[in-house]
Amino acid sequence: MRILCCVKRVPAPGAKINITADGQDVDTAHLGFAMSPHEECAVEEAVQMAERFDGEATVLTLGPPEAEEQLRYAASLGIHNAVLLSTDGSPWDPQRTAAAIASAIGSLETEGGPFDLILFGNESADSGGYQVGIRVAHALGRPIVNAIKGIDPDLDAGTTTAKREIDGGFELYSLPMPAVLGVKEGLNLPRYPTMKGRLASKKIGVKVLEASADEGGQSRVRLKQPPAVESNTVKLGDGPEAAPAVVDLFEELGLM
Repeated sequence: MRILCCVKRVPAPGAKINITADGQDVDTAHLGFAMSPHEECAVEEAVQMAERFDGEATVLTLGPPEAEEQLRYAASLGIHNAVLLSTDGSPWDPQRTAAAIASAIGSLETEGGPFDLILFGNESADSGGYQVGIRVAHALGRPIVNAIKGIDPDLDAGTTTAKREIDGGFELYSLPMPAVLGVKEGLNLPRYPTMKGRLASKKIGVKVLEASADEGGQSRVRLKQPPAVESNTVKLGDGPEAAPAVVDLFEELGLM
């Protein structure tokens, strides 16, 4: 079984995001980077399926040379192959990104055969556009379901069952492989890299391809910093004398 997992280098979730003075980009001077939480689950699922079916898992990202950091992190978790679609780091619109990824997948499949499953995060942690995975699936002519929280391939039947959570239960989809899935955080519990895995990831060869695609129909006008959310802390008292105020607060919140 061959699995491809597509990830994106994004500012570390929870970090304070600052905007450059011209409003055109994120100020990365003091930022750490990671892959999106949904994609961490996609990588974990790719590793688990490769182990389960004696298969091969590949991770791919489109971005600047620095994005090799995320590829090597995925390799430290058990991914076998890494592919960097190299850009100059400037932001790409979803259409252009998807076109470049679809073209690269075509080249990789010509060399090594089709990927049974291609996994994307449901959406990226920065732009949250929900577009790239769907556009890639459409370009490749393959079925896709998003918001997946369960994957069960049947290699003998050439299908995979995908489970999507809804209010009060789940929807089950049976897709012919090769297929594309957009997975959500909670699909699994991503592992932490071991020391052995980190050392091995430094030796893995990263295949570098030049990303090439025409610009799409979307363009960035400017980024806008949302207003800071202010919060106030009210001191209810000191020691035992604060107890009545705490009781009043619990009653106000309907907890008593």
